Amino acid sequence: MRTVRLGLAQINTTVGDLTGNRGRISGELAKARREGCTIVAFPELAITGYPPEDLVLRRAFCEASREAVAGLATETAGLIAVVGFVDWHNGDAYNAAAVFIDGEWHDTYHKQRLPNYGVFDEERYFAAGDRVPIYRVGDLVFGVSICEDIWYPGSPLDAMALGGAELCININASPYHRGKALARERMISTRAADNLIAVAYLNAAGGQDELVFDGASIACDAGGQLLARAPQFEEVLLVLEVDLDAVAQRRLHDPRRRVELRDRERLIDVEQRHIPDPHGRFRLPERQPVTGEQAPLLDDHAEVWQALVLGTRDYLAKTGFKQVLIGLSGGIDSALVAAIAVDALGPENVIGVSMPSRYSSDHSMTDANELAANLGIGYLTIPIEPAHAAMLEMMADAFEGTAPGTAEENLQSRQRANVMMTLSNKFSSSIVLTTGNKSEMACGYATLYGDMAGGYGVIKDVPKTLVYALARWRNEQETRPVIPVSTITKPPSAELKPNQLDQDTLPPYEILDPIIEAYVEDDRTVSEIVAMGFDAEIVQRTVRMIDRNEYKRRQAPLGVKITPRAFGRDRRLPLAARLTQ
Repeated sequence: MRTVRLGLAQINTTVGDLTGNRGRISGELAKARREGCTIVAFPELAITGYPPEDLVLRRAFCEASREAVAGLATETAGLIAVVGFVDWHNGDAYNAAAVFIDGEWHDTYHKQRLPNYGVFDEERYFAAGDRVPIYRVGDLVFGVSICEDIWYPGSPLDAMALGGAELCININASPYHRGKALARERMISTRAADNLIAVAYLNAAGGQDELVFDGASIACDAGGQLLARAPQFEEVLLVLEVDLDAVAQRRLHDPRRRVELRDRERLIDVEQRHIPDPHGRFRLPERQPVTGEQAPLLDDHAEVWQALVLGTRDYLAKTGFKQVLIGLSGGIDSALVAAIAVDALGPENVIGVSMPSRYSSDHSMTDANELAANLGIGYLTIPIEPAHAAMLEMMADAFEGTAPGTAEENLQSRQRANVMMTLSNKFSSSIVLTTGNKSEMACGYATLYGDMAGGYGVIKDVPKTLVYALARWRNEQETRPVIPVSTITKPPSAELKPNQLDQDTLPPYEILDPIIEAYVEDDRTVSEIVAMGFDAEIVQRTVRMIDRNEYKRRQAPLGVKITPRAFGRDRRLPLAARLTQ
């Protein structure tokens, strides 16, 4: 049987680092050659990193991308290589894949389906391709597509399969959200089975700003059966073999392809490209295919944890920060952020800062100290009482005749922000990690220029109920808890006034979080959410809080996206607007 050995290079690139990305590709080409691969593929826009955003609007950047990919040609001798890059062609930019065959750049495929929703803005940057080339070399008949091209049930995949391709190499930079890997896998399996074509789906791995690319590259045979799966969130060269005779045999047994070919008046823009193979390098051996690795998918909490760790690690590594500062209140949010930071950077690069006030409880200070000791991180205690008292005295005349309220409460948060940002300035290559979660960000339960001040919001897309679940999960990975149990079990409080609890202001999180999900992620109306069984007054109050706090979220630092719709580039609402529900 004809079997082809593929190498899917699931790599972590950096946007704009053309030299570094090309070097990483060169290393994987050499590795694929050592592994005996015939074909090796690299992720979408591997040369430039994804997403390059407005860099694509610079013609010099596009031209440099072409130059960088052209320099790889000689390194592909004896191989077929598919490399993602930004192409500049006929006065426009394309999301492209270079197809190298035995040391020569033979063709360029241009992505046809340009996503323009959620975090994607590809219509802003790229022209759409219109060719469906099929490459015939030696014993191989294959096609290439890019990411969104395969999410649609029609062209280009169906045209490619009907035109004779037995294998589709689909290169991607597919951003992560909870549960996406399994849904994506079902889709790929369906596309392969419906079109009677083997599909090799390659994803990137790594973090870029708020996005995380989760890897989990797969290959399916023409019946949709899984052949191999790469680990999630890791760089790896996934080596597998595909039985191409099995594709041909399945087509003989399934009449659908003949019917579709007969019913089509013409084959949509299929271009047969015959490439000579004078040395017989792409004559495939008759052998039993070797089973590829099938790494298990992580469970929900492990998957989210790894996304948060990878997103945090890569943001710091790619921006040049070496050390993080975290305000430790003794509460659950700062404890979780500290644990993530330790897993991402190592304890030697994490400093916790306790900033007690007159309202800080003894148990909060004890919990913060215990957390720092358990994690082995640096720990500073800087009481804010002297600054708090001085500021109250300074504002006394202005506040005369008014009752204490939000201004006095937020004053403490802003003094803590001042301390944290001053430390960040003082300690070289340091960045402040904020600790607000999605529930708080949704409702505006955070202080602008206070606890919202910082450089990266690690858990800004993590609902509060999931914060607790992740804390428990992290403790379960150790022989003893690293996050103090009392931190998890005590009622959450900002501790900005005596006897304060979150639920004085917010609904219980187990009620609040599903309402936020329905309104923010699913765009449900108030009446629809009430019909789901929630109290009408609570729903209306929650929606009002979400709507009126958009101005705060616009000023928040970016952070790791883990839900299908995160605040920020996923959800864009006007500020000066009169919203109707």
